[in-house]
Amino acid sequence: MPLTNREIEIWNEISEWEEKLNLYESTDFSSLYDKWVEQGFSLLPQDKQTQFFAKLDTWLFHLHAMIQSSQIQMDARDRILGSARVFSEDISSIPDLQKLTIDQLNYIADQQIAKYRLFSFAQGGASGSGGILMLGGDFPAMLAINLRIVQLIAMTYGYEVNTPFEMMTALKVFRIGTLPKRLQGAAWAELLQETPEEDGEYFYQGSEDLTDPAWMKLPLNQLLKGAAITLFRKKLFQGIPLISMSIGAGSNYQLTRRVSEFAQKYYQYRYLQRKRVE
Repeated sequence: MPLTNREIEIWNEISEWEEKLNLYESTDFSSLYDKWVEQGFSLLPQDKQTQFFAKLDTWLFHLHAMIQSSQIQMDARDRILGSARVFSEDISSIPDLQKLTIDQLNYIADQQIAKYRLFSFAQGGASGSGGILMLGGDFPAMLAINLRIVQLIAMTYGYEVNTPFEMMTALKVFRIGTLPKRLQGAAWAELLQETPEEDGEYFYQGSEDLTDPAWMKLPLNQLLKGAAITLFRKKLFQGIPLISMSIGAGSNYQLTRRVSEFAQKYYQYRYLQRKRVE
């Protein structure tokens, strides 16, 4: 099925975004930091690295499954379907959402994205103003928020995340969205190679590895953020730790912005690619 003019316009926007990813050049400091992280992990024996990352992958997989089957996510799924019925009364399931136009789906997705960016901002602000307990719970909360928004974006564009293929794909999208930007171009190309042109795959055929030394920059950045928040927590303005709250809120918002943008581009691509091969 040929794409409409509007769909071609969005396809070209995705291509331009992809080109920017491939042309991205990190700063010298960022490159040095990334190499330091990778070299630090290279000091560990290979079997210890494999064991560590396998356990981390398993934990992420279980967190993803727990979120996907939660009542909160079921309610969000129903709200997405309810929003879609404003445009078409024929929508009764998640795959039916692909009957809508790309702009209608973008509108629904943008509502979800705006909401979860706000949640992320508020979570970061709370971690910057609360005690050790709030700060310690910030990283798991951020993982949950960003996994949730990837799942919601996938559902918005008509993809249930309860099959092995779609579950692993959503985890891959989350992983790449959290990677350093200099690595996202190559990871995007690899993800597209593992994505079939036609929908309907049940089992995931690509690599199921999620975490590696490059991904560990995310939790290390979290530690640095925690250190900065702790350092500035006693700097009060009218009794409020504005600096530490700003650090937490800004950092969390930027992470969710990066993940949600990547997820939306990917599922827009799949929606349009499906129409191209029909």
